[in-house]
Formats: sequence, structure tokens, C-alpha cells
Amino acid sequence: MAGRIEDYALIGDMQTAALVCRDGTVDWLCLPRFDSHAIFAGLLGTEEHGFWRLGPAHAADAEPPTAARRNYRGDSLILESEWDTPRGTVRVIDFMPPRDGAPQLIRIVEGVSGRVPMRSALRMRFSYGRVVPWVHRHEGRTVAVAGPDSVWFDTSAETYGKSLTTYADFTVAPGDRIAFTISWEPSHKEPPALPEPEQALEATEDFWRDWVEHCTYHGPYREAVVRSLITLKALTYAPTGGIVAAPTTSLPEEIGGVRNWDYRYTWLRDAAITLSSLLRTGYREEARAWREWLLRAVAGDPENLQIMYGIAGERELGEAELDWLPGYESSGPVRVGNGAAHQLQLDVYGEVTEALHLAHMTGLARNDYASLLQLKLIRYLEQHWDEPDEGIWEVRGPRRHFVHSKVMAWVAVDRTIKLIESGDADGPLEKWRELRDDIHRDVCEKGYDKERNTFTQSYGSKELDASLLLIPQMGFLPPDDKRVIGTIEAIQRELSTTDGFILRYPTAGDDAGVDGLSGDEGAFLACSFWMADDLAMIGRVDEARKLFEKLLALRNDLGLLAEEWDPHLKRQVGNFPQAFSHVPLIDTALRLTASGAYGG
Repeated sequence: MAGRIEDYALIGDMQTAALVCRDGTVDWLCLPRFDSHAIFAGLLGTEEHGFWRLGPAHAADAEPPTAARRNYRGDSLILESEWDTPRGTVRVIDFMPPRDGAPQLIRIVEGVSGRVPMRSALRMRFSYGRVVPWVHRHEGRTVAVAGPDSVWFDTSAETYGKSLTTYADFTVAPGDRIAFTISWEPSHKEPPALPEPEQALEATEDFWRDWVEHCTYHGPYREAVVRSLITLKALTYAPTGGIVAAPTTSLPEEIGGVRNWDYRYTWLRDAAITLSSLLRTGYREEARAWREWLLRAVAGDPENLQIMYGIAGERELGEAELDWLPGYESSGPVRVGNGAAHQLQLDVYGEVTEALHLAHMTGLARNDYASLLQLKLIRYLEQHWDEPDEGIWEVRGPRRHFVHSKVMAWVAVDRTIKLIESGDADGPLEKWRELRDDIHRDVCEKGYDKERNTFTQSYGSKELDASLLLIPQMGFLPPDDKRVIGTIEAIQRELSTTDGFILRYPTAGDDAGVDGLSGDEGAFLACSFWMADDLAMIGRVDEARKLFEKLLALRNDLGLLAEEWDPHLKRQVGNFPQAFSHVPLIDTALRLTASGAYGG
């Protein structure tokens, strides 16, 4: 059985990523891209669906021992796990070097003390665990081939095959270092070059050290901010600048439930807020690359803006279910692709425009097409802002007039007006000022419940929605407006868990709720960070700091967060690690630091 979600570590090469459990098992890896088929899919099934375990040898009928300690080496994505055994201590170093040729996953076993018997068990299963490859020797190397894929396994340890698995049994003493590498290559091409693990380790450490040096944040939460930034960098697809929401699919929002989605794509919303955090912490090159990705993805067709694209800008992300995989802890179905790609979500126009505005305000070199795109988006919104949509949470129920969508339409118009006022674009200024006022008036009249002094999820509804917390952060209303304070307090009353974390919106258990789905979900971590932000903005800074530090305590031992927190099971749920959780962590840290609201 796969480990708890928080038991996993992330390693990656900015083109794909692997998840490594505390017991030394790689249970998830897609090659060669984030959205490729998995060769290890044990995370969503069993060992029969692919895994690679490397750790101290153990009895066949015993559970694999878990590492006594693990950490990332400094500010890097190099994982070090250590086991203390009766015979000594051993360390395993796991990493994926930034790609210069074939993608590689490298594992180096290092003896620390004593003499420790070790075992590597490698079971490759292509096409999400469905296909058993042909494994054979080729010029002294082990290669697994199936269809278009080949994976090459290199090590100095002696290997043998048993039960469709490749094993290596060996012993390490102090100072011993034995490396294991898998490399992917299209099966019709020549074999990849022989790996050089020690050189690759040094180069990988140099890469991350140099990258982190650009971080401009030096406040009290630097450790959490830097780890989040490294995670966001790891979720960036280097060849195009696209940013995946998470490197996994179908990790459930409720254990045993059906809310299981594929997040290995680039959501405009997630990518735009990621861009915002990167810009505010000194990473302008990533911001420039994302802007270029956006312009290519949307090129020539802004009227049909999708909410998400493939990492290279692909538009067709058809959703399918993999019925041979039982799902993480029997949480089915397992889905690949995402049927929400063609939903109407008017808020993305605001997020994209806000990101372009921030890039412009922070001095990113002007791009005339970016300005043209912004104007085209507003011309579309002129005609469609007052339509119902599926909203920020991608509901699969009826379209509604979601308040957050209208607020973000206002943001799009407002930021474009500012662009024109700066002299860097031309447009019908007075007309769009009137449009901005019309949207604002519409929201305040139809999306506000006077009796309860709170904005609501959609026009005419009584439900609340945590996305309303963005109203003051986007400048739609000032933080001291009584309607803003009333909304914050209403969300605290009605959408807060006993731990003080925030749900996205009410769900209906076994019945279909506002989102058209049965089942419940955990507290949404991004929304909980938004609450901390809002509390700081309205002057409740001690309360904001305490909530923020409670959220930091939810991170796993490596500083990673999934999408949600299950307040009943006290564990992380949802796809992992999640950009939409790490971005608001950074934002809240910056806000609290600026306000002086931190302890110690």
C-alpha cells in the first residue's frame, strides 16, 4: 500500500517529477514529461503497478523499514534519507539532475557506519501500470522496452531478475557509494549516454544553490518561503515556461471519495498567481518565460480562452478513467486528462490580467503582444462578464453568477484601465471606466446579503464561498469596509473547521451539492492562507500570525503541502505537492513580514 500523502518527498528536473516515500520507495514517476504515462504508478494502485524500492534489506513478510531521518540537502531538491539499523547506518541520496539529454532519476547509496545489507527492487510498468515491458540486457546494461518507451537501468551492483522485478542485493560499509540510475529514451533511438552520478550530483547541487541566491526575501519565514519557491520551480516545465498545478493525478480530496482529478496541466489561474509570487521574490526570468508561454498558448484566439492548457500549450485534455487502477487507498476513479478544460470561468481573465499588470509594474520588459492580448480580453469581457459561469472551483453543476467571477472581471477591467492610463496602451478609457463601475455596482447590489452583512457565493444564494476573501486583496473594496469585515467574519463562522482552517464552500455529503458532486472534502489550504491575509489586512495581525503558523505546522517534514487538510483524519489530502497551496504561503509570509506580525 502507498504511504500517507505527507510521507512523500518530491524530486524533479523541471520537466517531470517523482515521489519518494519514507521507506525509500518511488511510487510515482511519469516519463519524459509531467503529463506522460507513469512508469511507477504504485501510488494509485499496488506494487503490481510499478515501484522502485531502495533501502535496508528486510524479511519478505515484514514491512520495509522507514527512514529515521530525511531532509533536502540545503536549499535544493536533493533528498537525503538515513536508516539506523542493528548493523549500522546508511544514507540514500535521491535526485533528478536538471536535464541535459535523457531524463534521469539517480539514487546513490552511501555507507555511514557498520555494514548494512541493502536491496534495490525495481518493477517498471508502463502506461500507468498496465503494460509489462520487455526487460533484457543490452551491451552490459539493463533496458525495459514497451512501444515507444525505453528505460535504461545502470548500476555497478550485481542484478538479477525474479517475478518480473529487477533486484540487487549488496552490502555497504562506511565510505562506500553505490549508484543506481534509470534513464528514459524513445525506444527507436540509440541508448542514452552512460550516467555519471557523482558529477550529476555536484551539478544539481550547484544549480539549486545558484537559483536560490536570487531570492530577495530575507524575512523570518525564509525557510518556508524558499522551500515553497523551490517547489514552484520544480513544477515549472523548463522547455516552455508552463507551470503544472501538481505533478500527480487523482490523489483524493476525500479518502475513499470520487473527487479525484488530474492536475498535471497548466491552469491559467494557478500559473498567474505563481507568477505573482515569483515576481515578488526576485524571479523575473521565470515570469518572463511564463508570459511567453501564455502568449503562445492563447495566440490568435483570446476569445476562446481556456482555463487550462497542456504544459506546451496543448488545448485538448480529454478526460478518461483508468479502470485497472483501484486508486489511492481505494479512492476511485483514477482520472487522466481534465474535462474542465473547456468550462467557462470568467475569473481567469482577471487572474491573467492581474499577472500581466504585475509584470508590467515590476519592470519586466514590455511586450507589445501582451498589451494587445490584455485589450482583447477586455473586449471579450465587455460582452460576457454578466453571464453565468462554472466559477473558480470548476463546478460540474449548473452555471451560476458567481460573485468571485464578477469581482475578477472587475479586476481585469481595472488593471487594463491602469495600463492605458500609464500610456503603454490605447483603448476606450471612458467606456471602460463606465464598465468597471457597472460591474462593481452589479456585484454590490446582487452579490451582497444585507441581512447577514456578507457577500455570497453567487447572486441570490445564501451559501458562502472562501473565494470572497480575495475581495480586499484584489482592491475591489478596502479592507475596512464593513461588508468586507462582515464577509470575513461570516466565513469564519460558517466555513471554518474546529481547527480554524477554511473550507472552500459547503458540501452536501451523499447528496449532490452546489458543485454537482457527492461527497465532502478537506479544508482548502489556499483559502486558509487567504483568511490569514485578510485578518492581517483588517488589523487582526496576531490572529493572522497564529493561523499562519498553524498552517505551517501542517507541512510535512520536508516543508511540502498537498491541496487540502482533512480535519477529521488529521492528514493531507489532494494532489501533492500543490502549487495553489505554496503560492499563498509565500504571499502571506510577505504580508506578515511587511506588517511586523511575526513571533520570535
